[in-house]
Amino acid sequence: MRIWKQTADLATLNGWNTNTLMQTIDIRFTEIGDDYIKGTLPVDERTRQPYGILHGGASVALAETLGSTAAMLCCEDGSAAVGLDINANHLRAVREGLVTGTARPLHVGRSTQVWEIRIENELGELVCVARLTVAIVPKRAVAPRP
Repeated sequence: MRIWKQTADLATLNGWNTNTLMQTIDIRFTEIGDDYIKGTLPVDERTRQPYGILHGGASVALAETLGSTAAMLCCEDGSAAVGLDINANHLRAVREGLVTGTARPLHVGRSTQVWEIRIENELGELVCVARLTVAIVPKRAVAPRP
């Protein structure tokens, strides 16, 4: 069953990344399913920490990007999703390649949403699992995008 209340295609979602952190570290939306969104992040000089492995903050940036975007697509017109809490468990190191995150809802309510984001390496091994909680607020409470 399709859960989205807003319509967007991959070109639109990726266009929103212009002049943002997402563009800087090359997060890309790759798939929109009936109840999930997928995106990728390269593991390279922009996203590694000093030990040469994927920075946990980069994983969290991917998770929050996917979960927040999915949450926004579940909002009624006139509402917006804003992050309240995110946590992440980093389970496997990645030194190179591409990681893929998949955001799926755990709860989509009127005032809050909870999303699970699973990030995997190119072999399909779980690298990180994150949970994002967002509040649904009137759109006027959020600054408009320039």
